[in-house]
Amino acid sequence: MELIVAVYDDWGIGCEGTQPIALTADRRFFRETTRGATVIAGRRTVEDFPGQKPLPGRENILLTRSNQEFPGFTVCRDVEEALKKTENAPRVMVIGGGTVYRQFLPHCHTAYITKVHTVVKSDTYFPNLDADPCWELKEILQSGEEGGISFEMCLYKRK
Repeated sequence: MELIVAVYDDWGIGCEGTQPIALTADRRFFRETTRGATVIAGRRTVEDFPGQKPLPGRENILLTRSNQEFPGFTVCRDVEEALKKTENAPRVMVIGGGTVYRQFLPHCHTAYITKVHTVVKSDTYFPNLDADPCWELKEILQSGEEGGISFEMCLYKRK
C-alpha cells in the first residue's frame, strides 16, 4: 500500500478541510501517480473533490462512518473493511485526510511526499517521516518553483 500527500515545512497538510496552497505541479503529480490505482479517502477529503465526485480513472473507496449516500464510491466503515476490499487490487493509494493517513500509515510501504517549502495555517498534520526511524528518503523525483514557492516531490520507503 502507498500514500500520497503534500506537506508544508511544518508537515501541515490542510486547514478546515482543504489545502491552503495547492500547486499546479503537485496536482499534476497527484493525477499521474494515482491514475489507475484504487484510492482511499476520508469523507472530508472527498467533500473537497471537484463536485464531490469520484476521481476519474481510479477505483474510489470512501472511509466514513456516515450513512449518507456517496454515488460512485465504494463506502467502507472502517480500516479493516477497506483493507479487505483492496486486498486483490494491484495498486492502492491512500490520499487523505489526516485521520485516514494516520490509520493506514502502518500498512504503507511507500510514501510520495510533496514538500511545499512554506508554512501556512494548518489544523491537520502528517507525521514527520524525516524524524521517523522507520522511514527513509529514497529519492527526490522532481523539484521546482511555482508562484515563488519551491517544492520537491519526494519518494520515501519504509525500512
